[in-house]
Amino acid sequence: MLETNVTEFEKELNDLYDAFYDTSAEKPSVYFEKISANKLFYLVKAEGINDEYEFSLPPLSPLKEKSLRKRWALLSLYKSLSKQSGRTLPWGSFTGIRPTALAREAVESGEIKPFATTEFLEKEFLISHEKALLCTKIIKNQKGIIKNDHLVDFYVNIPICPTRCAYCSFISSEMKMAEKILPNYLEALVKEIRAMKELMHEKALIVRNVYIGGGTPSVLEAKDLELILKELSFKANEFTVECGRPETITREKLDVLEKYGVTRICINPQTFSDTTLKRIGRKHKSEDVFEAYSLALEKGFKVNMDMIVGLPGEKAAAVRKTISTLLELYPNNITVHTLSVKRGSVLDKAPSEIGFKNLAKILSETENALMAAGYKPYYLYRQKHQLGGLENVGFYRDEDICQFNVDSMEESSSIIAVGANAISKRVFSIENRIERQPNCKFLEDYIARLDEMIERKKTLFEKF
Repeated sequence: MLETNVTEFEKELNDLYDAFYDTSAEKPSVYFEKISANKLFYLVKAEGINDEYEFSLPPLSPLKEKSLRKRWALLSLYKSLSKQSGRTLPWGSFTGIRPTALAREAVESGEIKPFATTEFLEKEFLISHEKALLCTKIIKNQKGIIKNDHLVDFYVNIPICPTRCAYCSFISSEMKMAEKILPNYLEALVKEIRAMKELMHEKALIVRNVYIGGGTPSVLEAKDLELILKELSFKANEFTVECGRPETITREKLDVLEKYGVTRICINPQTFSDTTLKRIGRKHKSEDVFEAYSLALEKGFKVNMDMIVGLPGEKAAAVRKTISTLLELYPNNITVHTLSVKRGSVLDKAPSEIGFKNLAKILSETENALMAAGYKPYYLYRQKHQLGGLENVGFYRDEDICQFNVDSMEESSSIIAVGANAISKRVFSIENRIERQPNCKFLEDYIARLDEMIERKKTLFEKF
């Protein structure tokens, strides 16, 4: 742990420190002192470092003052660590999940002009020009952000998969372990959906987008999918269902999705190397992706496909094969993930065989190849323990944005979320704040405490 007396931002400071060094490295200490009403000083001390940074702080609201103090504390530490290590990070001193939201907030607050987002991110956070420009493109491409507290998205979580991927740390059960409890889980899920429909009717909430995620919702049998889908009779703009594992997709299941108005499905190859697929614990092969995609096109679904850069054992050639195959398939959306190795996954602390420098290069090459083919970036987020401190980016073509992804990543809309490990979010647009209400993580706890979770969500959406 980094030693610091800036306790308010200790987690973020340690996250930034970890991006530079492993736990055996020399730990700088950061000291914060407010010298006067409008002056802040940060001192960074370690072996070979004795730096002092000064900032002028005008009179501000407590919330804005805290935001600036956090920004400057991280910036000071970043400058010193970069000098000591001789390294720079692609996302500079920014440690958060959503850099696009950061730039948008600066525009909305009047801190910067809309045309100045690239310069703002480079200057205030030392984000590389390439990444800052990517953020600016995403903000420009995002459409349909509407701040209306009576508009909500509806999310259903199915935390069950055929098997667990080696990189996965989600709270998700393998189907063979969940089969006995599945009927009880589906019964509880239906009960929660009905309770939320009553709540939305009472509060005059309008569902804008529906998203069923997980896990792998398509691991369910067609009859079980129908049990859930027939409860979701919303006149939504878009309706997405994750069918990430192509081997779980059948004509019968797609018939059910079509019957209940699903407009987009996700088919996630992750890679088109069958050797890598076997290595990471996925049971499908590349040919399964082609077959599932053909069925989806036959039914007229829009399709998103995911790929991961940095999978163990993959060289740059394998990544290039994956992106070229995706471009041949030409799905409506492509999401490019950088591998995030989290605690609890089989790959915990396993290094990528691509290596940091080549990883950053091949990720840029992949993103540029998509844009050259006519795809546009429209949402971005970062994760802790992501290789190289890099990012995940969603792309679209022909105006086929998945609005739920924008709402979720930009935190621009309330989300009513049902199911185990689902997190509801209430956005108070006028007050510019967000409250969250998580459901129990595990299937057994969710079933046992369902009534309690329903009441908590009623309280979350009580005042309108």
